[in-house]
Amino acid sequence: MGAREYDESDVRIRPGKGSRPRTKTRPDHADAQSAMVVTVDRGRWGCALDRDPHHRVVAMRARELGRTPIVVGDDVDIVGDLSGRPDTLARIVRRGERRTVLRRTADDTDPTERVVVANADQLLIVVALADPPPRTGFVERALIAAYAGGLKPVLCLTKSDLADPEPFAAQFADLDLTIVTAGREDPLDVVAPMLSDQVTVFLGHSGVGKSTLVNRLVPEADRATGEVSGVGKGKHTSTQSIALPLDGTGWVIDTPGIRSFGLAHIQPDDVIQAFSDLAETIDDCPRGCGHMGPPADPECALDTLSGPAAGRVGAARHLLAVLNES
Repeated sequence: MGAREYDESDVRIRPGKGSRPRTKTRPDHADAQSAMVVTVDRGRWGCALDRDPHHRVVAMRARELGRTPIVVGDDVDIVGDLSGRPDTLARIVRRGERRTVLRRTADDTDPTERVVVANADQLLIVVALADPPPRTGFVERALIAAYAGGLKPVLCLTKSDLADPEPFAAQFADLDLTIVTAGREDPLDVVAPMLSDQVTVFLGHSGVGKSTLVNRLVPEADRATGEVSGVGKGKHTSTQSIALPLDGTGWVIDTPGIRSFGLAHIQPDDVIQAFSDLAETIDDCPRGCGHMGPPADPECALDTLSGPAAGRVGAARHLLAVLNES
């Protein structure tokens, strides 16, 4: 039997997947609206359109953003259904440049940094004067994170009815640090004006009175943190941050009570740059200088300073010592 001859009727043409050519061109989303991320819940982001706390929508991350991290405080552009009605979902198509970041690592050996909050102006470090007793180490670590991330730190002392705030506050005198008291019976006429027109992150260990302070400043906080995010079934718990609007202008970002605050991602220069009167001086330091002074850094330019600046050098080096111990 001879070999079979084939003609064009025997050839099967595989149909294409479509007539439209593939392209990498992406829409520019010129009609996108700006918003601030106020909640995060398992792949869904609550966003306040134009920072209006009364116009909130739930959004997902657009495919073109890939795994771009988005956290509370981020400025984003969103498209889609912006009505905010139940069961509607918009899309985040852009994340803006971050002005500031509060970062931490899980511990001091973890190389992976995590952005806790973006674009905050201030970090309110909440510390109880008793029950639990205050720890300078936590404050120092929070200060380092604030300086490195571009936030203004404020030390807020609670439970002032149980202990005198002066001895603990005196340990930070050379840092030119704003220190306020906000015990349960203390008026908030000093704290509240500091938060106006600002985005302020509240940071503290569990049990220091942070939630009590948040509820005094934002009476609706209990209701807001108990609401379902909009699409998820879980409620806000101590594992999530949330941005809460103040009565006037400004936002309070309540963070979960933390157990550790790793600093593995921070370098000595990040700390010194936060001190305006020291930042220019380290330009004259030799390469690789750790700014600790003799004997570790015998040619550190900070040793040439005198007067009040020299006192600041001592305070800054104490923070660097905390960082080096990490």
